[in-house]
Amino acid sequence: MKKLKMAMVGGGAGAFIGKVHRAAARFNGDVELVAGAFSSDPVRSREHGIRLGLDPSRAYGTWQEMVEGEAARPVGDRADFVSVCTPPDSHLEIAKACLEAGFHVMCEKPLARNAAEAEELAACVARTRRVFGLMHPYVGYPMVKLARDLVARGDLGRVAKVVVQYPQGSYRRIDWTKPLTRRQKWQRDPRVHGISGCISDIGVHAANLLEYVTGLKIRAVLSHLARFTHGALDDDGAAFLRLEKGADGLLLASKIATGEGNGLRIRVYGEKKGLFWCQEAPETLTLSSPFAPAETWSRGAPYVAEVSAAAARATHLPAFHPEGLHEAFANNYRNFCDTIRARRERRRPTELELDFPDVQAGVRGMRFVEAMVASARDGNTWKTVSNGRSK
Repeated sequence: MKKLKMAMVGGGAGAFIGKVHRAAARFNGDVELVAGAFSSDPVRSREHGIRLGLDPSRAYGTWQEMVEGEAARPVGDRADFVSVCTPPDSHLEIAKACLEAGFHVMCEKPLARNAAEAEELAACVARTRRVFGLMHPYVGYPMVKLARDLVARGDLGRVAKVVVQYPQGSYRRIDWTKPLTRRQKWQRDPRVHGISGCISDIGVHAANLLEYVTGLKIRAVLSHLARFTHGALDDDGAAFLRLEKGADGLLLASKIATGEGNGLRIRVYGEKKGLFWCQEAPETLTLSSPFAPAETWSRGAPYVAEVSAAAARATHLPAFHPEGLHEAFANNYRNFCDTIRARRERRRPTELELDFPDVQAGVRGMRFVEAMVASARDGNTWKTVSNGRSK
């Protein structure tokens, strides 16, 4: 299989997320990094690209130079797609420029600072007909795909209640008497991060996980947002949810949950069974029944593959050899890249190949954020997560 050529914007020296994206994209052996602009400092950008082993002529000083330089290269030599790993205030400008220059795009979340920017980017994706992926890595876990397929085939019965939580204690581990890192600063700056802090950063992961697993869209929210630490944006929030088909939900997202790590977890309660999955123990999925012992399903077991082709496709190691976050990222990249290949082969991508968050997932995420902010602002009232911008 001919390797796809990857370029990257952002993700330079010291950036955790850049390392993860590069490793994940190359995990399956069918992608090579050929170009990049890794820093807002042109000198540091070029130096980092050379340290990564790039041809010095393709270690660009700015992302504008990269887009122009790669677009000018012959077909077959230029980058096929660009991974955008920059703060949210630059996503719209960079992603649009890449799409309009003919590149496919994988973008970090949140998609933008607000729904208007997200919708503008979605319109650009539709106009340019490029493949666009949004990196919500948690739906890349095999047992999340199994959970989705169990719900879809009716094993749980009609879904009545969903509880999704994303507690982190990251802000309790910051020494606020010392200078903040660059990332800590922009995550708390409305000019960079947009209208929300915690909800826009991790609440969108919880909302995306809920909709992916259940297949139900969030129709309305009644939220409370709070700020317990320094900065202008929320660092804690919770909401009652109204879902499609009459289901209810609860959502919690917090960066001030003392002692918590990265505890994204979901519970789905149906008429027949319930299920539970936790990101900190991603190898198993628990199914519970009213009149029988709980079942623990293990990733990689033959019975998982019998139920979920998506879970089998997302599994790399035999059961009981743990897989983790890198593999989840890699599964999204695999499907994103296979969809690009399908386009090249002039065929319709399969359902399995299309199994990655796209630009519409990002639009829904920003509409959800706007509804959460509006509900809290207006005295904890119900706000619709509409097909247009939330009012």
